[in-house]
Amino acid sequence: MDKIIVPNEVIMSKILLIRDHKVMIDRDLAELYGVTTKRLNEQVKRNINRFPENFMFQLTKIEKKLANQNKNIELVFSYLDELIEKQDNKIEREKIGYKK
Repeated sequence: MDKIIVPNEVIMSKILLIRDHKVMIDRDLAELYGVTTKRLNEQVKRNINRFPENFMFQLTKIEKKLANQNKNIELVFSYLDELIEKQDNKIEREKIGYKK
């Protein structure tokens, strides 16, 4: 089995601060392990005695919205970084036409 090394930055970007705890949303954790969210949750429930009592908790509707909002903000900043990088590395295009 080939081991894939995930950069620390990727993992750190998926950690959120909710209820004064550093947490990772199940879909992000499942993505890191290369399984579906459903499968990850099934395995945790099946092996619940292997985890500490406070290992998992259900987010409220407001917390879910905030978690999604954080992801959306990340995407916006990522896109802005790409735009800025493109502007910094702008290649001047040669104009084509009859007049010079």
